[in-house]
Formats: sequence, C-alpha cells, structure tokens
Amino acid sequence: MKFKAGIIFQSIFSVLLVPGSIFSQNPIVPAGIYIADPAAHVWEDGKIYVYGSRDESPDYYCSWDHHVLSSTDLRNWDITRNVFSSKGGQDQVPYSDRILYAPDCQYRDGTYYLYYCLASNEFTEGVATSKSPTGPFLNGINIELYGINEIDPAVFIDEEGQAYYIWGQFTAKMAKLKSNMTELDPSSITDSVLTEKEHFFHEGGYLVKRNGTYYFIFAHMGRANRPTCLGYATSEFPMGPYTYGGVIIDNDHSDPEVWNNHGSIVEFNGQWYVFYHRSTHGSNTMRKACVEPIYFNEDGSIDEVEMTSQGAGPPLDAFTHIGAERACLLFGNVRIEEFEENNEILTKISNDDKAVYKYINFEGGAERFKIRVKPGKQGGKVDLTIDQPWSRSIGSVDVPANTGWSILEGRISKVEGIHALWIRFYGEGEDILELDWISFEHE
Repeated sequence: MKFKAGIIFQSIFSVLLVPGSIFSQNPIVPAGIYIADPAAHVWEDGKIYVYGSRDESPDYYCSWDHHVLSSTDLRNWDITRNVFSSKGGQDQVPYSDRILYAPDCQYRDGTYYLYYCLASNEFTEGVATSKSPTGPFLNGINIELYGINEIDPAVFIDEEGQAYYIWGQFTAKMAKLKSNMTELDPSSITDSVLTEKEHFFHEGGYLVKRNGTYYFIFAHMGRANRPTCLGYATSEFPMGPYTYGGVIIDNDHSDPEVWNNHGSIVEFNGQWYVFYHRSTHGSNTMRKACVEPIYFNEDGSIDEVEMTSQGAGPPLDAFTHIGAERACLLFGNVRIEEFEENNEILTKISNDDKAVYKYINFEGGAERFKIRVKPGKQGGKVDLTIDQPWSRSIGSVDVPANTGWSILEGRISKVEGIHALWIRFYGEGEDILELDWISFEHE
C-alpha cells in the first residue's frame, strides 16, 4: 500500500495530517502504521472517525500517543497523527508517562472528550478534551474509578442525554457519568454487566443502540481460549441485564500469533459496519484496523461475517498490484511484516503455507500473472488456486534460489468473475521466499 504524504500543522502541537489514497480495502491504515482497538463514531459533520491505540513494537502493546482516522466515504481515509500523547514534547498527561492503551471518544455540547487508558495499576483512566474531533486533545485528567482500576474505557450517550461509562477485564463494569463528562456517579457503579462465564466477555466493551435495543460489543473469549472474536449481547436497558447474542467476526488466522480482538459497530450512510483489528509480524501486537459490512436479521440478531481483503469496498482489481498486506487469512508460519517504509510483505514462509485474498475481481478474464518475490537460500514454488485451497491449481511459478528481488511471470488457466485467491508456497527449509505483490493480466 502506498501512501501520499502531505503536511499541515494544527495548533502549536504540529499535529501531522497525511491526506491521500488509503483505500477502504483492508487494512484501512497504511503500511508501517499500526492502529488497533478501533472505536468508530459518526459525528455531526457526517464523517466517520476511528479512535484507536497505536502499536509500535512486536515486544509490547501500544505506544505513548494516539492517531485518528477519518473518512467521508469509507473509500479514502485521512490519518491525523499525535492527537494525544502521554509522554514527550506534546505530553498532555502530567501525572504519568505510562503507555496509552485503547481509547474512546464522545461528543457533547461542542466538545470532544477523549477517554484514554494508561498501562498502570493506579490512575488507570482519564479524559482530555478538544473542540475538534481530530484534536489536539489537551489537559488530561484522571477519572476516579473507586478502586476498580482496569482498562478499555468506552462511553455511550442515550437519547435522554445520560452518558454511561464502560470499562473492565473479565467482567464488564458500567457507571453513569455526571453531566461534566469527567466524573463517575459512584452510586451507579455496577459490576458484572457482562461476564466471561455467561457472555464470554474478556475486555474491550463498546455500546450502541439500534431499534430500541442496546448492543454491547466486546472481545469474546469463546473460541480456542483466546479473545480473537468480537461478540455481542443485547438488552432493553443500557446497564442490562444482557442476553448473549453471538460472534460478529473472528480474526483467527490473521497472523500465526494473533491473540486478541477489539472493536466497534457503527451505522454509516444507512449501512452497518464492524471495525476490528488483525495482528502482524508474528506477534500479539502490531495490529491493523479493518472494517467489514454487517447485517441484522429481522429479530435483531447479527450474522457473523468473514474477514476479507476488500472490506467496505468492492472486490480487489486483479489487474492492479495487490499488495501482500491485503491477505485476510494466513495459514502456517507466514506473516505480514514491514519491509521498508510504506511497504509490507509476506515473509517467514515455510512449506505448505497459504495466504488468502478475498475477494478478487477477474472481470474480462485473466490468463497470466506476475509476482514480485525474493527467494531464500534454496528457492521454492508459488502455486495459485481459486475459491478453495484444495481446488485444482490454476498456475504456478518456480522461484530460483539466490536471485534477489525479482518479478516473475507465469501462465494460468483462464479465470473470470469474482473469486477468493489462495497463494500456496512450497519448498524446503525455512524462509522459502518473501512476496511483495501479485497482479494478473489478460492474454
């Protein structure tokens, strides 16, 4: 994914805004940028804004600052950098230099409230304010949690104007916010609104209302003993009781070491979407925000959706370069890693690993392909199939050893229409090859 750079300066804090061609195809952040825990909101200007934590290392979660993503159409995204920091020259948390975990944002009476979370056993959560949805958010202050110092703040405001504060691990906690949006009403604090035993709740709560029903979205611990899913529960009342609903999306197989998920759902221009993240770099971290359309049944239940490469956009065009980072499923040891500035590749590939791209539009028919690859010491083979990994091969190319980065070409059986693309890798030893992009051609 390539990213056009441009710079403007916002206030004295030199907030960096990079406008340009980030398409809605997943992930929605550019190569080299890792934004997790996406909390999506549509504000009064009609734009959609995504607030999340920013990963910077495979060795630890998150970082000391936040970025904001925004879009008018889910096809092109802007990224505003460093809207809030807990350390350094733009530090707005005078009482702590701890890392910032997952945030949320709410709007009331002309002010945007950024609710942040610190990696600490005390002074865990706080709030900063701005007159702009993209900050800068200033003057962070601690929120008194009355001894329940946990993580992942989220705030919901109902039709009557009452704001509710959500946080917690293993059990979801809720409380009413006072009208100043910075203090909890201690008499309203309620524990176990959701639990791991009854709802598979792990962390990462988020609340919305649709057609009179409250939907509590959360990191779901119900599969493989890992919170790779986003689940939901429903209630007639904001603080419950909640009935378990099911899974909305599972990010398993986005990376060999994926651990958690965290996200939100939002309606934008009449369509509902789920925002979630995927891991990269063979780590629990280095996560990237993604989006998929979701659908409600007549009874209000939500169908589980699959991870795709196209996200909120149309199928990927087979006749353009499809970047390696668009892979929505990875099987084996293969993972996505940053290779150079503004570029990510498939790497650490072993025999019989697979990478999947859903979905690719081969309109007009494709009969040739090109790939940019770099072999390991012994080289290997790249094999292509469509729809299923066990389907008949449509074409392959041998990758000779010790050739450096090169573009190889091969023929395929003619493919038309929209299909999932499976890239299968074969060879001996570890690190068989690395892959940068693939494209297709008409005869």
